[in-house]
Amino acid sequence: MALILLIDSLGKRYGMLPTEALLRANTFDLYVMDAVLTFENYQHKKAMNNGKEVVPEYSQDELMGMLNIAKEFGS
Repeated sequence: MALILLIDSLGKRYGMLPTEALLRANTFDLYVMDAVLTFENYQHKKAMNNGKEVVPEYSQDELMGMLNIAKEFGS
């Protein structure tokens, strides 16, 4: 589902149909769009929080994955 939303966002941003974006876009395009949307979402939440830093919303699985990566990196 997230990939469909990224394709839609690419199409909107660059004025093309989702099928055209799907045919022309590559992995880098999707990576950049994901980063941009994440940053825009962060800025929106920060603005709604009167300029205070926003605590990231991670699921327990995401946090466990980060912990496991950190443990592997540290050993």
